[in-house]
Amino acid sequence: MIALLVDWLNSAAVTSFGTTTSWAEVLGFASGAVSVWLVARQSAWNWPIGIANNLVWILLFYAAGLFADSALQLVYIALAVAGWIRWIRGRAGNPLPVTGTSPEEWRWLAGTGIVGTAALTVLLHTATSSTVPFWDAVTTALSLLATWGQVNKRWESWLLWIAADLVYVPLYLHKGLTLTALLYVGFLVLCVRGLLEWRRSSGLPALATTAGR
Repeated sequence: MIALLVDWLNSAAVTSFGTTTSWAEVLGFASGAVSVWLVARQSAWNWPIGIANNLVWILLFYAAGLFADSALQLVYIALAVAGWIRWIRGRAGNPLPVTGTSPEEWRWLAGTGIVGTAALTVLLHTATSSTVPFWDAVTTALSLLATWGQVNKRWESWLLWIAADLVYVPLYLHKGLTLTALLYVGFLVLCVRGLLEWRRSSGLPALATTAGR
């Protein structure tokens, strides 16, 4: 049964302009877009939908040779469970508020990102057949750090997602995942919207107002 499901997910759903799009890519497109939209609205429902999205991406990325991205989905699932619980419980009986990242947290995030990217690059280069070990590693590190920020409702998590998406788009085009690259262009738009909404929710001034000072 599982083998049949895997075969179906990897089968062609649409062929256009000489590019074949699998059902896994189509389902990943739909669930991913809904999940990001719900995050921007601070809805806890983003977590279960995100988990469904992760399960689809595991198959898609592994088949494309993006091994770090495939394994990353397992970590996302664990973080999603933690985020789901944290968002529902809130803080002292109230919804978890949107806050900023402290200088100490930024130092920890920067150090973790640099070390993690370096270690993953070496691992992917020596232990897998990844054709893009560095870019696979840097997007993995950025995505994990962004998810940590999302779990804790740090508004700057959107900046990390935007940085990751700017790398993901050309990476997926290079891998022939055209619909996925298009999805990540949409993610960029949703991330900007999420950034503005979370800053507003945290009581910070709009970015345009801040820039004009």
